[in-house]
Amino acid sequence: MILCYRIGMRLIGIDYGTKRVGLAVSDEAGHFALPRTVIANTPTLLAEVCKIAIDEGVQEIIIGESRQYDMSANRILPEILAFKQALEEGGLKVHLELEFMTSVQAGRWQGKTDKLDASAAAIILQSFLDRRAQAAPSKDEDQN
Repeated sequence: MILCYRIGMRLIGIDYGTKRVGLAVSDEAGHFALPRTVIANTPTLLAEVCKIAIDEGVQEIIIGESRQYDMSANRILPEILAFKQALEEGGLKVHLELEFMTSVQAGRWQGKTDKLDASAAAIILQSFLDRRAQAAPSKDEDQN
């Protein structure tokens, strides 16, 4: 079996909030996530995210899927799903990554700063990247 992987596969992670939206960007190889910026959740949000996606050469976007602990939808999930749909209508491939308390986790690591939401987005993106790497066949398996 031959597997072809795109080199330079940059991704954006998003921690969507009603007031602020954190963004993180992966390295070009898609191995690790770095906090990028925090954007106010205003009517220009979609255009700002799309501009960053173009500027960074992004192939895919990962949005934190915020739910209750019993997996039922929480109050912000409908907004997240609408934002996901708007990004997809703009031609981007978008994935949801289940997340719980990433802002709290980021705050424990770095304290409350103006980049907290970007760090939460990096946690969401890193979770997706790690899960994707675990699911990919190893090089040894590819050669058999």
